[in-house]
Amino acid sequence: MNVFEDGAKYAVSGALVKVLRHRRDDRGMSVSEWASRCVTRGEVHELVTTDHSDASTGARVDRVGFLGFAEITSAGVIDRGDEVRVDGIVIGSVLGFDCCHYPNHYNVLIHTDQPLTGVGLGLAPGSSVTFTQPEAP
Repeated sequence: MNVFEDGAKYAVSGALVKVLRHRRDDRGMSVSEWASRCVTRGEVHELVTTDHSDASTGARVDRVGFLGFAEITSAGVIDRGDEVRVDGIVIGSVLGFDCCHYPNHYNVLIHTDQPLTGVGLGLAPGSSVTFTQPEAP
């Protein structure tokens, strides 16, 4: 979030449509140049956790855990730094986006202390997902 540019916004919400269980230490994703992405209702995007913290353009992201695919139910803008909640619990913050599968879907990269999986968190189809703007410092 850039407090000098960003005004208030609605939270983006969605629901898991597929839970994933795998992890990789050699995924080779890369952080895209975009600090935000607009998402519309009905789109499906993949939620990927990582303990990588480098959000610079092109940064390689290898250690990942896959939460699953979420359908957007409330359109809006997802920004780097947004808090990510699953079933109301903060699990991390948006690190950035990997666009290797776009236009099919974005990989929303979520910074966590360690890579997490959907099965490891006990998620189920229908689990709620929200992307919420953090409070300005």
